[in-house]
Amino acid sequence: MTKSRVVIAEEIAESGLERLRNAGFEVDIQLEKSPEDLRHRIVGASALIIRSATNVDAELLAAGNELVVVARAGVGLDNVDIAAATARGVMVVNAPESNILSAAEHTMALILAISRNVPQAHSALIQGRWERSKWEGIELASKTLGILGLGRIGALVAQRALAFEMRIIAFDPFISAERARELNVEMMSIDEVIAQSDILTIHLPKNKQTVNLIDTKMLALAKPSLRIINVARGGIINESDLAQALGNGTIAGAAIDVFVTEPTKSSPLFELDNVVVTPHLGASTREAQDRAGEVVADMVCLALNNEFVPFAVNLEASDANETLKPFVPLAQRLGRVFASLVDAPPEIFEISITGEIGAYDPGLISISALKGALSVWTNNAVSLVNAPVIARQLKIQVNKSSSKTTQHRDYVNLV
Repeated sequence: MTKSRVVIAEEIAESGLERLRNAGFEVDIQLEKSPEDLRHRIVGASALIIRSATNVDAELLAAGNELVVVARAGVGLDNVDIAAATARGVMVVNAPESNILSAAEHTMALILAISRNVPQAHSALIQGRWERSKWEGIELASKTLGILGLGRIGALVAQRALAFEMRIIAFDPFISAERARELNVEMMSIDEVIAQSDILTIHLPKNKQTVNLIDTKMLALAKPSLRIINVARGGIINESDLAQALGNGTIAGAAIDVFVTEPTKSSPLFELDNVVVTPHLGASTREAQDRAGEVVADMVCLALNNEFVPFAVNLEASDANETLKPFVPLAQRLGRVFASLVDAPPEIFEISITGEIGAYDPGLISISALKGALSVWTNNAVSLVNAPVIARQLKIQVNKSSSKTTQHRDYVNLV
């Protein structure tokens, strides 16, 4: 039997590669290939592992006509066309928690660097200039740290900033008041956070709502003493507006790890001495790289073995409890049996689960049954990823329900 081939387009930890080899897969390392070369080399491959430099667009996905999964060894998926992957039934996975500690620590490093002008003073001294008075900094104690985005990384930053005796304020519409109290964080509007912060750090995802979020209008709300940090995604801050605000004294400083275009070797920010920049080092620790490689290797193994993949970002199911897993193949078989008994696809397809399994989200069981049925009703390649998409294209309404109680005297669980 031919081994499934996994193309490695960007470097991951050797321990991750060993996990793939030990699982019986062919590891095909294809680093630093042009888009055209990669399209040729992806033909016939079952999986593709990338980091942030490889652009997985519709053209590449079409070339990978046997792809089952695309795995990003890291968090951000800006370089993956998730909609195109989903339409083709290709699973997209990442390693969402692999670099959160490294990113939080790099945020603290940049906060300290811009507060005490460490890189500027270092550069002056090694050039023979002793400039103590020029590079006077500020203390963090009693200062207000504003956090935009209080998710996993933002929360870690908040915890570490408390050790510096900072006041923590934040904006995040998805964080409950109870969670904010646990973190000793005051929640407020984004305008209030920017207006009150001495240091502002960004930990938001990049999307249509956040691109150019921090622009001239927003920066005008800030104190002249504000120092702004971005270890999230390039483009959330408008770089031209930021450079102008730093140059005219609207704000005091910035520390930037991410840029609109990467890699970048020129920027108006590079010309300013109140800016600290790093080349996207937020996740660049040995520990984070090892974790990311190992996690995505595990996710690829699960996907290629037709098991549930917990870090799939384009699967319309939120729960993969061990209790549900034995029912996944059963639901697929039931879907195929049902589809073979009807003359045409119905307008409504309803899946009900009851009993012990009814305590969990019915999404995984429902998609499995739908996949089985669609494999009879359509000639398209159907997977757990694209089954809901195909159903919508066929105008099949999918209803799902669950209940913890069952009236059947012979069965504890029913699908």
